[in-house]
Amino acid sequence: MVLAKTKSLIAASAALALSVLSTQHATADSISDIQSAGSMKVGMLVDFPPVGFMNSDNEPDGYDADISAMLGEKLGVDVEIVPVTGPNRIPYLLSGQVDLLISSLAITPDRAKKVDFSEPYAAVRIGIFGPTDLDISDADDLPGHVIGVTRASGQDATLTKIAPEGTNIRRFDDDVSAVQALLSGQVEAIGVSNIGMKQIHQIAPGKFNEKFEMNRFILALGVHPDDDAMMDYVNTFLGEIKASGQLEATYQKWFEESLPDFSGVVTK
Repeated sequence: MVLAKTKSLIAASAALALSVLSTQHATADSISDIQSAGSMKVGMLVDFPPVGFMNSDNEPDGYDADISAMLGEKLGVDVEIVPVTGPNRIPYLLSGQVDLLISSLAITPDRAKKVDFSEPYAAVRIGIFGPTDLDISDADDLPGHVIGVTRASGQDATLTKIAPEGTNIRRFDDDVSAVQALLSGQVEAIGVSNIGMKQIHQIAPGKFNEKFEMNRFILALGVHPDDDAMMDYVNTFLGEIKASGQLEATYQKWFEESLPDFSGVVTK
């Protein structure tokens, strides 16, 4: 009886060890598996210019596409861009439909429960934006002014939180309507992302500028929580292109501003 129990325990221990080794082996081989296959699937938003969008040739383009291409070059593999949406990008990663997310993914506590984040590689800033001669420099200057925002957006939530009493917040159903309200003079300024600011500069160069920053969302690559090898690899990659100046040059190409300082950003 004792011998039988001992054999059973040994068998169970061996099975457990084999299972652990198998998991470690799968994690350790994720990069070599991609290199052996010769291709990598990257999930990317394609409706958020200039970070990610479809160009006139109906091909994925933008900042995220450039980062994906650089990563593919380092790995020595082809990159297949898989278009994703905000709601489905994390499920695509967790289900294995993509190997990695380079998809304008902001670091948030809720998302950190599902995926691991790489070191930061970009930021989306939300600020108050208005005519160059409008004298507003911080939230204390907002009372008495009419400020437009997109309803239920990040800028709406942030402005509602920081605006003192007496600020006239006018809400619009979408970004386009808010921008049109600014251009037509229906509002004195709007809460908008730096991406939206860039687009307004293209429409009306020299007429508007950012008054102050309200909030900032730090973006990182999304990695499967069990894939330590991928995390190590992409963090090394990001460190290399940052040190070489490639990341700065690519950021300036698409955002027309310098790469933000990510010192002190916590990704877990």
